Amino acid sequence: MLAKLLLATVLGGAIGLEREMAGKPAGLRTNILICVGAALFTQLSVDLAQVGYAQDGRPFGDTTRIAAQIVSGIGFLGAGAILHGEGAVVGLTTAATVWVVAAIGTAVGAGAFIDATGGTALIMLVLVGLRPFEQRLAAKRRRVRATLRVKPGVSFDAFEALILKNGVHVFSRRTFEHDSDRTFELELIGATKQFDLLCDRLRTQKDVISITTE
Repeated sequence: MLAKLLLATVLGGAIGLEREMAGKPAGLRTNILICVGAALFTQLSVDLAQVGYAQDGRPFGDTTRIAAQIVSGIGFLGAGAILHGEGAVVGLTTAATVWVVAAIGTAVGAGAFIDATGGTALIMLVLVGLRPFEQRLAAKRRRVRATLRVKPGVSFDAFEALILKNGVHVFSRRTFEHDSDRTFELELIGATKQFDLLCDRLRTQKDVISITTE
C-alpha cells in the first residue's frame, strides 16, 4: 500500500509540477494530494469489500462502491477551479487536470500501474508537448473592437449568424438605441484574414448602415 501511495505521489507530482510552473491554482501539492487520495480511496474500497465473504467465495461488499464516488466527488473540486466572468470562461484545463489526476490515482490504487504510468505520460504530452502548437494557433487569432450601426429595431441575430459563419466569435456585445439607428459595440475574436472579409460581407447587408473596426 505504501508503494502505491509513493507511486501516486510521483505521478501526481509530475503533473502538478507542470501546473505549478505554469502558474495554475491547482499546482504541485494539490495534484499530489488528489492522486494519493484517489489511490487510497480505491485501495480502501477493495479492502473494505473483502472484510467478509459469502459461501461461494465472493466478498460481501462492492469493490467499486467507494471508487465510483471519486468520479463524481472530484467534480466538485474541479468546478471550484472554473471561473466565469466578462464573457470568458477560465480554469477548464485546470479542472480537467484535477479530474484526470484522480483517474491516475484510482488506477494506482487498483494496481493498474502500467495504465497509470502510461496515462501520466500522455497527460504530460498534452500539457507540455501541445503548448507550442496551441500558442501558434493563438498567435493567428486576434481581438478586434467593432462598431456596427444598423437600422432602428433590427435584431442582431442575423448578423451574429453571419459573423459565426465567417469563423469569427463574438466575445462581448453592447447595444445602444438611437433615433436614427441601433448601434452594436462588439468585441470579436478570430483569424486576422477573416476580419476584412467579414466587414465586406456585413456592408452588403441591406439593414447595415456602417461597420467600423479598431
